[in-house]
Amino acid sequence: MDEPIKEENHSAATNEESPSATTTTNEVTTATINEKKEPPEVSVVRNWKEYLGECLLIVFSVLLALVLTEYFNSLHEKSEAKEILHQLREELISNKENAALQYTYHLQVFRNIDSAKRNPAYAKQFLDSGNIHLGVLMPHGALFRDMNEVAWQQAKQNDVFKYLDIQTYSILTDAYDNQERFLNLEPNLAELLISYESRKPENLQVTLTLIHDALFAWIVERTPRLLEKYQLAIERLKNY
Repeated sequence: MDEPIKEENHSAATNEESPSATTTTNEVTTATINEKKEPPEVSVVRNWKEYLGECLLIVFSVLLALVLTEYFNSLHEKSEAKEILHQLREELISNKENAALQYTYHLQVFRNIDSAKRNPAYAKQFLDSGNIHLGVLMPHGALFRDMNEVAWQQAKQNDVFKYLDIQTYSILTDAYDNQERFLNLEPNLAELLISYESRKPENLQVTLTLIHDALFAWIVERTPRLLEKYQLAIERLKNY
């Protein structure tokens, strides 16, 4: 009776140990599957042609960026130069109008000087007790109108003349050089009128003649030619 019982116990012990063995087998199988799922390492081998292609692409990109930057800068410079040249033309138009008005004004001053030389009473209004009253001869001052050069100076500072031909630049330079000489009238008159000799009554005729000559030399004689130079310069810049 005892032996069958031992066989049953042995059978039960075998059944109790089997789950543990099964678990171990499953873990081994899962680890094996996981190892198979891992991707293999890939080693990329590149030759010199691929490196050269990448280098050329980088160089091309840099050169393209430089070319585009230079192009847009050039467009900006041309646009700015065009605006400055337009302002220069407007300045020349204004200066021409003022020069014409000033020419008419100084012709009237000439007549006032001639009247003072002929009429002692009128001359006494100009020079009275050693005091000179310039307004008697020049009611609007030595320079009736100002000729500006703001746009001209701006054009020189921004070097816009590279967009003009040499003849146009020469005409512009000549016009503004002659315009500059107009400004010499005031210092020349000042030097003349502050002189002690010019305030002596016996020198009145000489003083009037010197004022007349200064106006003629610095203004009246130059104005007709200056008006022509203004017009030439204006026509040269008509596209601006």
